[in-house]
Amino acid sequence: MARRKSFLRHLRLPLGILAVLVAIPLVLTPVYLVVPPISVPMLARLVTGQPVDRDWRPIDEISDRLKASVILSEDGQFCRHWGVDFTALRVEIDNYLAGRETRGASTITMQVARNLFLWNGQSALRKALEVPLALYIDLVMPKKRIMEIYLNIAEWGPEGQFGVVAGSYRAFGREPQNLDWRTASLLAVTLPNPLVRLPASPNVGLLRLADIVAGRAQQYGERAACVGPGGRLAL
Repeated sequence: MARRKSFLRHLRLPLGILAVLVAIPLVLTPVYLVVPPISVPMLARLVTGQPVDRDWRPIDEISDRLKASVILSEDGQFCRHWGVDFTALRVEIDNYLAGRETRGASTITMQVARNLFLWNGQSALRKALEVPLALYIDLVMPKKRIMEIYLNIAEWGPEGQFGVVAGSYRAFGREPQNLDWRTASLLAVTLPNPLVRLPASPNVGLLRLADIVAGRAQQYGERAACVGPGGRLAL
C-alpha cells in the first residue's frame, strides 16, 4: 500500500502538467472564435525581444485569389475534410514506417493547431498531437474562421512578418485585398519556407511553382468556396 501511495505521489506532477497542457487548447479554441490569437512562434519572438509585425485582417478583406491559391497550394481538400486528410496521413505513416521520405501531410487546420499550441521542427510526437487538435479545432470552428486565423498567424517573412498583411506589404507594398494572380500565387508558395523564399524577387523555380498554383486555383477555385463571402469566391 505504501509503495502504491508513493507511486501515485510521483505521478501527481506529470499528470498535473498533462492536464494543464490538455486544458489549454480545450479552453482557448472556443475563445479564439472571437479573439485574435497569438501563435507560439510570435510569442517566442516577443519573449526574446525580437520584432513581430502582424496586423489582423478580417477574411472578407483578403483577396479571394490569395485564399484560393493558399488552399490549392497547401491543402486542396480543406473545405471537404474534418481537419485531417486521413488518406494523405495514411500514406505518410506508411512511408515513415518503411523509412521512405515523408512530406508531412499537414492540412491547414493541422498547421493552425501547431502554430497555436505546439512547436516547430520534425517530430513524430508533434505530428501525433496535431491530429486530435486539428479534429477538435475543426469541430469547434467553421472553416472560414480557421482560414482567417491561418492567414493572420502564418509566418510570411524572415524578419518577424506574420499574417498576410505584413507579408503582402513586405513583398509588394500593397493591401492583401489588392492582389492579382501573380502576387497572390507568389505569396501562397512562399508559405512552406518564408525564411528563404522571396516573393518580391522570385527565382525561376519559385515563378514556375507560382504559375502552377495560379493555374490550379483558377481551374479548381470552387474547392475553396467555403472561405469566401456567402460561400463563394470572386476569382
